[in-house]
Amino acid sequence: MARAVEALRSGGLVAFPTDTVYGIGCAAGNAEALEAIFVAKRRPPEKRVPLLAASLEQALARGYRADDRATKLADRFWPGGLTLILPPTGNGETQAFRVPDHPVALALIAAAGPLATSSANRSGEPETYEADDVAVAFADSDLLDVILDGGKVPGGVASSVLDLSTTPARLLREGAIGRSQLEAVIGPID
Repeated sequence: MARAVEALRSGGLVAFPTDTVYGIGCAAGNAEALEAIFVAKRRPPEKRVPLLAASLEQALARGYRADDRATKLADRFWPGGLTLILPPTGNGETQAFRVPDHPVALALIAAAGPLATSSANRSGEPETYEADDVAVAFADSDLLDVILDGGKVPGGVASSVLDLSTTPARLLREGAIGRSQLEAVIGPID
């Protein structure tokens, strides 16, 4: 864990387990490290990535705001399979945030701060469910600094993505948390 935190603080990339698949991440706000994620994954750089945070408060500290809907949803579904798109406090773009339900991921984020993250696989290739899978997927790359082994992860359904920058909220992807579950907390959504 200490090596992973140091790598992140130094602008490196770390692979780690989440509640679904292994992810690859860098310190939020480090543009060069984020570019390295896209290079390592062979993914087009115009695709945005979510930030994993340890709490709603940690997300808000990055300059985003949460209304009553965000607070209620975070209280009910975080950590877990819900990604919330939050508006900035000033000018700027919205940002997607999720709090993963995995002790290793949460410990890493608590120690290093929010992480810009994508799945730890090459674009178009199978997801990774174990640290060894990550090592194989990136065997020909020197961009990955540390692989945190948190054992085998369960896979499963991707997170639901809910845009809270609009009223009513818009469900962009129905995943682990169903529409009816979300509406039970905040009312009708688009």
